[in-house]
Amino acid sequence: MTHTGRRLAIAATLTAAALMTSCQNDSDSGSAAGPLSLSGLTKTADSVPEHGADTCPLPYDIAEAAKTAGLDAKAGLGPVENSDEPVATAEGGKRAESGDPLADNPGALISCTFHIGQDDVQVHTIATRRPSAIAPLTPVVPPLTGASVDDAISYVNATAKAEIGEVAVTESGNLATVRLELDGDGDAALMIGVGEAGSASLTPKQVGALAETLAHQVQ
Repeated sequence: MTHTGRRLAIAATLTAAALMTSCQNDSDSGSAAGPLSLSGLTKTADSVPEHGADTCPLPYDIAEAAKTAGLDAKAGLGPVENSDEPVATAEGGKRAESGDPLADNPGALISCTFHIGQDDVQVHTIATRRPSAIAPLTPVVPPLTGASVDDAISYVNATAKAEIGEVAVTESGNLATVRLELDGDGDAALMIGVGEAGSASLTPKQVGALAETLAHQVQ
């Protein structure tokens, strides 16, 4: 997803109005060499160029995750169709400006695009100083799932209260969220979206398994 900045701005409004109620290679940045941390994810987000990157800076192995989820389709980096859009983008950290969700609740978001078969897979990894880390991703839910804004808010509110490691799949079956464990203080979550509602080739069970596997890879 390449318009995350715009969606974060929308999220600020949603949060105020309705939510009141690569791999990394150094050990303190959440890579395979060490646990995920708020400071590490922020450091990695700050290293992503302003225009985005053509690789994902997080240790996701989409082919292995697809295999674990029981999928035979070819999986790889980037969208199914060639695109001028970057594979990875980052928000928060040193980019955060006053009023932004990731400035008000300091943190970082890294979004990467992969593909499995004919479906694009959007993977969002977010961490914030305070709960709820998942709140800024509320605007991601409606366009992928067809859910209303109210339903998206209800889903995000529910996932924000979930146990760490618990997978929550949307009613559409093509989007899932997992709260992540952090080394140190903070709150973190992983959200994946597969294709679009009604057209994704993965079953809800496979989407959930994919989210769970990716969560293990990044922690």
